[in-house]
Amino acid sequence: MQTSQRPQMSGGVHGLYNQPMQQVEQYYAPYHFKNNNCNNTSSVTQFAFQTQNEHFFTLDSLPATDYVVYDSPPALSVSSNRSPFSPQCSQSYMSDLHHSSDNNTCGSPFSGCSGVDDGDLKHVLRELENKLLGPESDTDDSCSCSFNDVVSKPSSLTRWNRVLDIAPSLNLKELLVACAEAVSDADISTAEILMNILEQKVSVSGEPMERLSAYVLEGLRARLLSSGSIIYKKLKCKEPTSSELLSYMQVICNMCPYYKFAYMSANVVIREAMANENRIHIIDFQIAQGSQWMFLLHYLARRPGGPPFVCITGVDDSQSAHARGGGLQLVGERLAAVAKSCGVPFEFHGAALSGCEVQLENLRVRHGEALAVNFPFMLHHMPDESVSTINHRDRLLRLVKSLSPKIVTLVEQESNTNTAPFLPRFRETLDYYTAMFESIDAARPRDDKQRISAEEHCVARDVVNIIACEGADRVERHELLGKWRLRLMMAGFTPCPLSPSVGETINDMLKEYSPNYRFAESEGALYLGWKNRALATSSAWR
Repeated sequence: MQTSQRPQMSGGVHGLYNQPMQQVEQYYAPYHFKNNNCNNTSSVTQFAFQTQNEHFFTLDSLPATDYVVYDSPPALSVSSNRSPFSPQCSQSYMSDLHHSSDNNTCGSPFSGCSGVDDGDLKHVLRELENKLLGPESDTDDSCSCSFNDVVSKPSSLTRWNRVLDIAPSLNLKELLVACAEAVSDADISTAEILMNILEQKVSVSGEPMERLSAYVLEGLRARLLSSGSIIYKKLKCKEPTSSELLSYMQVICNMCPYYKFAYMSANVVIREAMANENRIHIIDFQIAQGSQWMFLLHYLARRPGGPPFVCITGVDDSQSAHARGGGLQLVGERLAAVAKSCGVPFEFHGAALSGCEVQLENLRVRHGEALAVNFPFMLHHMPDESVSTINHRDRLLRLVKSLSPKIVTLVEQESNTNTAPFLPRFRETLDYYTAMFESIDAARPRDDKQRISAEEHCVARDVVNIIACEGADRVERHELLGKWRLRLMMAGFTPCPLSPSVGETINDMLKEYSPNYRFAESEGALYLGWKNRALATSSAWR
């Protein structure tokens, strides 16, 4: 890549928040804002939706619900019994939906298909095959074509030379997908050729796709050399100091609204649920700097009749401690100082544990407290049944349910990378982070050194982990809200629809950012996206 050193990777997308059933099939698709519709007339109902001169359509595949779709600057359209955005689907995808008992988990205002054939890429690959094998090659037009169809056959030096002649004309996405296929098949020769071409096209200071490709290429190299785990663990990257990492996180937080979306939506839900409570206990499973709760303390201080007693239990991990430059006592001291200045009776408990280690006794729940539990971009780090027989993801949800919380808030990335096989997971990662890098690009110049450092330290590690690692070494395991909904309901939770004030709060917040950020409300949950792609969801449970 066009950078002097291999990117330094520490933190992760989940680290940005530090500042302020095994059977998941490919049809669990990421949700998209799209202006096209599927060609399956038996299952699709068109619904025109106008926002910023674009049209959207709907996939009518779920139980009827109301929704509200928002843009920034604010403009909304309300309808019922429909989901406002449509997927970009293939016929086979629709067939999978109709034959699946889990198709009711896919509903949301942003729908799409993960790991489905890319029409443009298929066309290019077909042309490549014709050039390599000649027009008389025995091919079947009914079958999808990939680079594997070409390079996995016995090949001569001349054929590889032809690949080198043709591949440079492909765009970055096509090259990355082709390279991922070669890596997936352990076709080292093909992968090395494509990586050498990619090396000349990526840049950490270029366009969004060029920047993302630099880190995707790093992940593909790691996977090719050692299936990910060894290389990922041994990346020789200088760890930034705590002050540097905080600075990088602050840059990302200021550039993008994803983490303000997380703590602002959760704060509104919690303060409304606790409106009449005199003793409040909040358990935050990724408390980080604790900044989220400073805003809530200020609000509670102004509550009619006087502020309630507030106890906060902060769960931590070593990464957050590194970012802070110290342990949880620093968070407790900061929050205690804010509470004292506001006149709010306050108590803080620290639980310096990962979510996998949390047990009932670590949470110090007491009789007479109204309990709120916050899961901010955290549960996807818990290994589930596909990784461990203990299944910490569902265990933790059942543990929380046993505490009888009054409200539980969940904010997660809207992506499908948990149990998806490598190639669908790769395409999903490419799609998801393309949108994220584009949104970052809108806020800072391309040559901005702070932006470059923030992406390297706070995003690249996640990308490499998803692509390069498997098993317990892969800690970035996102699921779509549909699957989270199933897990929570199986644990005994019921959804708690978000009030209009939550959407109004987020809409006001988005006025500070690019109008390409959009959010929508569907089935009681809130979705935040960039242009066509939903990137985060917020929901409440009891």
